[in-house]
Amino acid sequence: MGRQYLVLGAGRFGSSVAKTLYNLGHDVMVVDSDEDIVQKINSDVTNAVQADATSEKALAALDIKSYDAVVIAVADDMQTSIMAAILLVEMNAHYIVAKAQTELHGKVLNKIGVNRVVYPEMDMGKKVAHSILAPSIIDLFELSDEYSVVEVKASKEMTGKTLKELDLRARHGVSVIALRCEANRKVNIAPVGDDIIGVDDIIVAIGDYKSLKKLEWI
Repeated sequence: MGRQYLVLGAGRFGSSVAKTLYNLGHDVMVVDSDEDIVQKINSDVTNAVQADATSEKALAALDIKSYDAVVIAVADDMQTSIMAAILLVEMNAHYIVAKAQTELHGKVLNKIGVNRVVYPEMDMGKKVAHSILAPSIIDLFELSDEYSVVEVKASKEMTGKTLKELDLRARHGVSVIALRCEANRKVNIAPVGDDIIGVDDIIVAIGDYKSLKKLEWI
């Protein structure tokens, strides 16, 4: 059974979140102050309404506690974002995710009581920078300031070798946590030492960034 989500703001970020949740089988209500935007997204979600995210009356009418989570996607207007967060906390929303424009904005949202603050532009900027420095890195997820998980295309030097032969953990401090075969799209989520790296295979590994970057030249 799908869950219920409320998304406040249907800009690029908000509409992407809303459409993805809806396509995954969940009920999604979208709220935006722009009638044209509401009409445009209405067919791609469960329902969409025009309303002011800072209006206590408007939010109360939506029965906030009935949603499994609320996404505040109006970061471009910090005042609206912060006011909406205050109202949602006061209404005892189960789980609040908010997009922040700056670190200070994020700190304010955390202080208010938002459960999770996200920085889409900052995160994408970091990924692009890493991909420029290490072109073979397809994707990167930071676990902390020191450790990350990366998806990296296996180099020619890796192809045909087993994980045991590469011995990445002992030699470079990198742990392989999954292998993805691009030929058949199969994913091995529990690779062992005897698994062989194929042509164009994708390696999912965890470690510190300096160590992970070495995968490009191994």
